[in-house]
Amino acid sequence: MEKYVRITGTGSAAPNQVLTNADLEKMVDTSDKWITERSGIKERRIAPPGIVGSDLARDAALKTMEMAGIGPKEIDMIILATVCPDAPLPSTACLLQDKLGATNAAVMDIVAACSGFIYGLSIARSFILTGQMKNVLVIGVELLSRFTNWKDRNTCVLFGDGAGAAIVSPSGKPGGILDTYIKGDGSLAHLLQIPYGGTKVPLTVDNVCHDDRYIRMEGPEVFKAAVKAMGEAASAILERSGLRGEDIDLMIPHQANIRIIEATAKRIKLPMDRVYVNIHKYGNTSAASIPIALDEAVREGRIKSGDKIVLVAFGAGFTWGSALIEW
Repeated sequence: MEKYVRITGTGSAAPNQVLTNADLEKMVDTSDKWITERSGIKERRIAPPGIVGSDLARDAALKTMEMAGIGPKEIDMIILATVCPDAPLPSTACLLQDKLGATNAAVMDIVAACSGFIYGLSIARSFILTGQMKNVLVIGVELLSRFTNWKDRNTCVLFGDGAGAAIVSPSGKPGGILDTYIKGDGSLAHLLQIPYGGTKVPLTVDNVCHDDRYIRMEGPEVFKAAVKAMGEAASAILERSGLRGEDIDLMIPHQANIRIIEATAKRIKLPMDRVYVNIHKYGNTSAASIPIALDEAVREGRIKSGDKIVLVAFGAGFTWGSALIEW
């Protein structure tokens, strides 16, 4: 029997605390109009002290397993995408495994920034198609508020916290995750990075307060690269499958900037009423943005059986990728 790979459950979680554009007006020299026009963001979620990424990941995972109808011991692998680990060692996936009681699961973190969930789907699909795994939990989780410079008006308005997840399993029914496409370009890494805190520049008592321990971004250059790469990724996944934009029922893009989303839709000639957008509620949650949006679209009834869906993302590294799904 030919094997297919399907998403059998989705889930998401976000902190209760909301930081609005009006709140940011009191913190830095900015305005709701400026933020909205340039990004489409109206508010974002901020995790309170004491909450870590594995906590949000656990909450998203429990909802995902409930939808999929499986228990923690039925999970064979956990792939967790994040640039905000609970600690440098061990992996956040290990900590999540313990919180879930998923004692039979292999565990790994992957670092692909905003493209992390698509990279995770691609890895999960490969493990299932080769017969090595059955149920794979793929999670994107970020606490970007912990790595945001709240004095930098160009970056602090963009980022938020959250988690989204999916269970990926084999199926004998045609459809599911039809194809994935992942790419990268490390030569542009300097345009979006956290310079301090690794082995190149470890944190010390002398530099621990330096702004380079936070996210640094060359906004205009990143914007241009994102428009090009996301358009290319969306076009490539369609070309490989012989489809066109008109064949797609819904595109779920990484929620970084409404102008990038609009440009990507235009590239594949897809009207915006077939693009899922929730950036106004969460801001840029990096690896969590696509699975949060996917879960909301599923639970809102925006996705029905047989729909063709494109996921597409671009992130620091640079990384980018896409996935084609028949629901």
